[in-house]
This record gives sequence, C-alpha cells and structure tokens, in this order.
Amino acid sequence: MKYRKFGKLDWQPSALGFGCMRFPVIGGNSSRIDEEPAAEMLYYAIDQGVNYLDTAYPYHGGQSEGFVGKTLEGPYREKVKLATKLPSWKIEKHEDFDFYLNEQLDRLRTEQFDFYLLHALNQKNWDTIHSLDVLPWVEKALADGRIAQIGFSFHDEYPVFKSIVDAYDGWDFCQIQYNFMDIDYQAGKKGLMYAAEYGMAVVIMEPLRGGRLISPPDRIQDIWDQSSQLRTPADWSLQWLWNQPEVSTVLSGMSDIQQVKENVISAANSGINSLSEDDIQIVSKVKEAYEDMALIPCTQCGYCVPCPEGVDIVDILRIYNDSVMYDKFDFSKKTYNLFVSEDSKGNLCVVCGECEEKCPQGIPISDWMEKIHNQFTVKAAE
Repeated sequence: MKYRKFGKLDWQPSALGFGCMRFPVIGGNSSRIDEEPAAEMLYYAIDQGVNYLDTAYPYHGGQSEGFVGKTLEGPYREKVKLATKLPSWKIEKHEDFDFYLNEQLDRLRTEQFDFYLLHALNQKNWDTIHSLDVLPWVEKALADGRIAQIGFSFHDEYPVFKSIVDAYDGWDFCQIQYNFMDIDYQAGKKGLMYAAEYGMAVVIMEPLRGGRLISPPDRIQDIWDQSSQLRTPADWSLQWLWNQPEVSTVLSGMSDIQQVKENVISAANSGINSLSEDDIQIVSKVKEAYEDMALIPCTQCGYCVPCPEGVDIVDILRIYNDSVMYDKFDFSKKTYNLFVSEDSKGNLCVVCGECEEKCPQGIPISDWMEKIHNQFTVKAAE
C-alpha cells in the first residue's frame, strides 16, 4: 500500500480509502447488508494496509455505521482512522448536533471519531446549521474529545465551497466529488487547489462517477486501448487522481471482494506525478470523447441561470447528458428524482424564453425541460 500526505496532520492515509456505502446486500435491499462477505472485504482491505474508513449516518438505510462499528470492534479498530458524518439536513435546532453525534458514537462503538464531517453541505444546509451555531459546537466537540479532526463533504458550486472554507480557520479536511470528468463540476479542480492551499486535506469521493466510468462503450474503450499501458478503465480513473499531489486519499465504495483486491493493487501501483504526458493525453482524449457523446450541447457555462421560476437548468441538462454519455438512464432518472428538488424540477418551466435568449449554444431549453422531466418521472407500465 502507498501512503500520502493528509493536509497539516502528522499522519499518512492509505492512497485507497474504503467507502462504506456500497456493501453487498441481501435481496437487493440496501438496508440489509450481507454481513459475512462485507466483513471479509473490510478485513482484507485493512490487512492490505487500508487505514481510512468512511461511513455516514444514512448509508445502507442507516445500517452502515452499526455494521462497521460491530465489525471493527477489537484490534481492527486500532488499525484504522474512522470517519463519519453529521446528517446536516436533519438539523432543526442546536441540540440536534449533540443528539446525532452521540448516537453515532454509540452506533460505531467508539469514544471518539478520528474524522468527523458535516455531511452534504450545500448553500441551504450550510445556512441552516451555520445559523444554529455549528462552528461553536464543533469547537466544543473537539475540546471534549468526541471529535479529533473536523471537515465537511460538499455538493454545490465552487463559490459556495470557497465561502465555507473561508468561514472557519479550523477545517482539517474536506471531501469533494472529483474525477477526470468532473474537473469543473461542483468544487472541482478549483476547490481541490483552494483547499490544498489552506493546508486542508482533500478526500475524493465518486472517483468512478458511481461506477459509470468502469464499463465504457466501445468508442471510449478504443481510446484506452491506444495506450501502451494495460490498465482497466477503473485503474486509469484512479491513477489520474493519485497522480495529483493535492489528493489525500481516494474513496472507493466497493461491493465485492474482487473489487477490493483490484483497487488494492491499483493503489500499490500509484504515485504522485507517476503518469506520463502520453498517459495524461489519453485521459484527456477519453474525456473529450465522452463529452462529444452528449446529446445536448450544453457547456455548463451557467448563462441561463438563475431561472425566474427556480428551475435548475444546468444540473438538469447535465443529468440528462450523463444518461446518454454513460448509457445509464435508470441511474440518471434516480439522480433527477432524488437530488433535484421539487421546487427546481423541469416541469416548473413556463416557457418564458429568458434562458434561451442568454444561451450561447442556442439550446431550446424550454423544450428540453419538459422532455427531460417527462422521461425521468414517467412510471413503468403495470
């Protein structure tokens, strides 16, 4: 296993971190973790040197923390740093901070979290918990030892990310979605660099875009095959991340022991600045080819927003393009219904035309909003 720098801390994380949200399950029910193979996966990873485990309050329908706590009880707990996350969207009053933290300590059978994150921060969640004095509470939890290091995970645009970083001098780390396709998405490359400049560690989530980069169409695979390096698409994606010194550790949500073994091997072969210029060019060509497959010529420039009706135009177009680029319609449909709020969905478009006047690409946005909403919300025939 290779180890890396973790911000200002005098501790090195394994290049590969274990994300505890995609364990094998029974009967397709995400709340029923198949505990025997899941425990085997955890033990194998730790035995191979993985020392950073990441879970959260809602993972596996609320069952991940309890399973991880039970599995780590004993000598394995001392071999790893354990990270979990405050469910920020559940916070309604100041007392809720202690309520959830103490419940999570019980679930994970530990007296202290090595790393604790404010989960899924966006502008709305951040405004809510900040108004309830989350930062003074963080200082208290750090002082009484329930938390050793504090950070946040993030799902919004770069300006929001920057404002959260700037709001507190005590951040130790952050967690962002980042991969070779998401260089300019959410916090993106700018967020990675900004956090690193502050001395924060940066934990990477969704390195494979939820698995969408694993099994590419033939057109994409042909580009990978142009390289003299024999790597799987997953390995290419991971190596691109590990090549960057600002990346502290890369989380993988693995679902079977074979994935664990493959990722451990990838991590053992990783290194900062280890990719050649030819390697980097191959990744760039793959990115361009994926983008060429997008059905809607949206560049995510954002000129079309804000929409007077609150429609999340940019994200809706991105989600739809993803469904085409990665041939994952069901995945994108789920993303639309879960993560685009009811007050920003495409059906709220009133065809005012304001967005279309501003769009440099001349996209008939109003037509697309209706079409995308209908496709993503239609129910299967009985």
